[in-house]
Amino acid sequence: MPFVDVEFWSVVWLSLRVSGTAVLVAALLGIPCGVWLGLSRSGGKRWLSALIHTGMALPPVVIGLVLYIMLSRSGPLAFLGWLFTPEAMILAQTLLTLPFVVGITMSFVASVPAELSLQLRSLGASPWQVRWSILREARTGVVLAVAAAFGRSISEVGAVLIVGGNIQGQTRVLTTAIVVETSKGDFGMALTLGGALLLLALLVNLAILRLHGGRWPT
Repeated sequence: MPFVDVEFWSVVWLSLRVSGTAVLVAALLGIPCGVWLGLSRSGGKRWLSALIHTGMALPPVVIGLVLYIMLSRSGPLAFLGWLFTPEAMILAQTLLTLPFVVGITMSFVASVPAELSLQLRSLGASPWQVRWSILREARTGVVLAVAAAFGRSISEVGAVLIVGGNIQGQTRVLTTAIVVETSKGDFGMALTLGGALLLLALLVNLAILRLHGGRWPT
C-alpha cells in the first residue's frame, strides 16, 4: 500500500518542501518588485514588463540547462555544491515562479485607480503608507499570483529533473516519481502519485483561499 510506504511520504514531503520554499522566496522577492513596477511611470517599464512576460513563458528545461552548467564542477556556482540537491531544485523553481509573482502583482497594482494614491497623499500619508494601501487594494491579485506560482512550481518536472537528478530518497519529487513509475510500466503507482499531486495542489489552494478570507479571487 503506497499510503503506508515511507518512501511515498518522503516524496510527498520533499515535493511540498521544495515547492513551498520556492514560492515563499519568489513571493518575498516578487511582490515588492511587482508593486514597484505597477506604480512606476518610468520609460523602461515597458521593457521590463516584456522581460517579465517572456520569463512567464520560459521553457523549464532551459532554466534547468543553464543552472546545470552554472552549478557543475566547471561552472561559476560550483562552490555551492548544490548540483543534484534539493537546494538546486528550489533555485530552479524560484526562477520559474518569480516572473509569475512579479507579473500578476504588477498588473493588479497598475489597475488600482490613480486617484487613490492622490487622495492618500492629500491626507498626509507617507510613500510607504501609500504603497501599503495600494497593495491592500490589489491583494486579490497577490493571492492569485501566489496560487499561480505554486501551481507552476508543484507541477514542474523538466528543470528539477536536470538539476536534481531524481535520486531516490534524496531528490525525487512527485512529478519525477511519476515519470519513473510510468517508464517502469507501473501505471497504478503513477496514477496514485498523480492523485497525490492533485490533492496536494488542492489543499494548498484551499489554504490560500482561507487566508484570503474564504473568497476565491475573481
